[in-house]
Amino acid sequence: MIAFIDEHRDAYGVEPICRVLPIAPSSYHERVAQRRDPVRRSARSRRDETLKPEVLRVFAENFGVYGVRKVWRQMKREGYDVARCSVERLMRDLGLQGVVRGKPVRTTISDKAAPCPLDHVNRLFHAPAPNRLWVSDFTYVATWAGFAYVAFVIDVYARYIVGWRVSRTAHASFVLDALEQAIHDRRPIHRGGLVHHSDRGSQYVSIRYTERLAEAGIEPSVGSVGDSYDNALAGSINGLYKAEVIHRRGPWRNIEAVEFATLEWVDWFNHRRLLEPIGNIPPAEAKANFYAALEQPAMAA
Repeated sequence: MIAFIDEHRDAYGVEPICRVLPIAPSSYHERVAQRRDPVRRSARSRRDETLKPEVLRVFAENFGVYGVRKVWRQMKREGYDVARCSVERLMRDLGLQGVVRGKPVRTTISDKAAPCPLDHVNRLFHAPAPNRLWVSDFTYVATWAGFAYVAFVIDVYARYIVGWRVSRTAHASFVLDALEQAIHDRRPIHRGGLVHHSDRGSQYVSIRYTERLAEAGIEPSVGSVGDSYDNALAGSINGLYKAEVIHRRGPWRNIEAVEFATLEWVDWFNHRRLLEPIGNIPPAEAKANFYAALEQPAMAA
C-alpha cells in the first residue's frame, strides 16, 4: 500500500489516494519519516532489518531448502536470540519457503529366484555406534541425455552418507561402487558386528554384491518383498536428496551435472545439514561427539 502511494503520489496526490485506500495520510507520512530516520522506527522494526540479512544468509548457505524450523535452529546454533515465530514472520516477508518432499518412487526390482539373507533390522533403524548398521538404496534422475541412477550407503548411527555413486545404468556394479567407497572410507573391522541392510532389489542380492560383503566381513540383511518400510531410512535420505537437489535445481542436462550437484549436496548434508533424529546437529558432528565421549573415560583412566 505504501509502495502504491509512492508510485502514484506525483500524479494524484497523497490525500486523494488515501481517501480511496484504507489508510490515513498521517500514517503514510509517518512511514515516510521512518524511512528517512530509522531512529523513529520501533525496536522490533529495527531488529527485523538486522535479522533479515541473516535469515537470507542461512537460507542461501543451506541449498535454499530449510524451512522455518531449520533456519531457526541454525540461527540459534550461531548464537542469535530469536524466536521461532519471528523467523517465520521474516521468512514470510522475504518470500522464503523450505522444500516440500514428494512421493517416493520405487526403483529396485526384486529377483525372486535369487537367495536372500535374513532381515536383521526389522525396521529398527537404530545403531549404538558408528559402523554397526549401514543401509543402502538408490534412486533415479531424469536428464536430457537419459536416466541417471544415484546410489547411497548411509551409516545409521549419525545418518552419515559413507558412500555414493552416480551411473548411467542400474546394474549391480554401480551400487557395488558405492559400497566400495563406504568400505574404503570407514575401513570397518572384519566381522566386527557391522550389518548392511537393503531391499530385495536384484542389484543388492547379486552374487558380486553378496561376495563383497562376505569378503569385508559385513553381515548382509534384506527387507521383505514389496515393503518399503523395511528400508525406510534409506528411502528417507533418497527423498531428501530428490526434494533438496533434483526437483529444485532441474531440469538436468546430463549425468555430469547430476554428479557434481550430488557431490555438493553430500558434502553439505554430512557436514552442515541439521537432522532432527540426531538432535538437530550435522551427521559429522554426531559422529565426532561419539568418539569424543569415548576419549574422555580413557583420559580419566
